[in-house]
Amino acid sequence: RVAADRMVCCNNLRQLGIALHTYHDSYGTFPMSRTFPNNVAVSGLSRLLPFIEQDNTYKLIDYSVGWSHPNNAAAVAAQVKVFRCPADNAPDRPPGIGITNYRVNEGTSLVMWYGATDTNGVNVGMPAPNGVFFCNMTFKISEIRDGTSNTAALSEHLIGDFSQSVATERGDTFRPGTYPSTPDEAMRDCAAIDINDLSKQGYSNVGGPWLYGYHSTTSYWHSAPPNTRSCMFPPSRIMTTANSNHPNLVNVCLCDGSVRAVMNNIHLEVWRAMGTRNGGEAYDQDW
Repeated sequence: RVAADRMVCCNNLRQLGIALHTYHDSYGTFPMSRTFPNNVAVSGLSRLLPFIEQDNTYKLIDYSVGWSHPNNAAAVAAQVKVFRCPADNAPDRPPGIGITNYRVNEGTSLVMWYGATDTNGVNVGMPAPNGVFFCNMTFKISEIRDGTSNTAALSEHLIGDFSQSVATERGDTFRPGTYPSTPDEAMRDCAAIDINDLSKQGYSNVGGPWLYGYHSTTSYWHSAPPNTRSCMFPPSRIMTTANSNHPNLVNVCLCDGSVRAVMNNIHLEVWRAMGTRNGGEAYDQDW
């Protein structure tokens, strides 16, 4: 069963990788990860629906309003099989919420908003977004200067428990109450908390709905290694990791459309290099 689940998951990611390239052929860029402002944010994942044989679901979406508008209630509730990894045995929860295990890569910077979307200017001095996706930004394949076979496009994340009264270590997003300025600081702060202290609960509705473009629904970052905790650091800093129920690994779809297994013990420097589109890092691909 373990091998079969992983095969399905890899096939799902391959389909999404092909959809990204077909989208790029049609529009000249990859989609933005999410839209601004946060209370109406629509996910870039939703833009791939016509390219994964989900035209009927795509037609349910009214992009002129936010994801939570009543016009989008049917889309919010829609379950899309390609968005689900069978290794995550979480139920469809809560009822009426279409959930996803797959997310787009926003890089290694801690920023949730940047530039025009950073309306309070809290991230002015932070490194710029360096992934293949970001809020209100689109990138072309030609801008992936590190090479499409070296750069992550999508990975996976477990569904949350949808309850602020329960702590699920790899499903939920926690809130340490600190304000780190580097990924290393964020990792230390996130690892240090007692997750059973419910005052550290940040966000539990992880992975749903897929229409909502948010750090805990449709995006992930390469700041911390696979299968470690995810944490949020308001205002506007975030460290959502990739994780899964596959033993000791996560699946990653690279920007060339290939899918690779990445082990938990990957060198952090390599994992971070995979997350950047233009960092100029050189690393051994035999990871």
